[in-house]
Amino acid sequence: MSQAQIFEKIKMIPTAYQQEVEDFIDFILQKKTKNDLEENKKRKIGLLKGKMKMSSDFDEPLNDFKCNDQNI
Repeated sequence: MSQAQIFEKIKMIPTAYQQEVEDFIDFILQKKTKNDLEENKKRKIGLLKGKMKMSSDFDEPLNDFKCNDQNI
């Protein structure tokens, strides 16, 4: 359906209902804008790739948690 056909149909609707059509169009546009904003807020995979480094001894036990026989 072309825009011209849609406009012709809207012209045939009584004035009171044309306001409802306009409200519905505004609702659809607002919903689309909201969805577009939500898509832009989604996290991007790999955004920080290469920006952080893990220490080579990351998996080693911490000294604070090593068992000390004298304290038992």
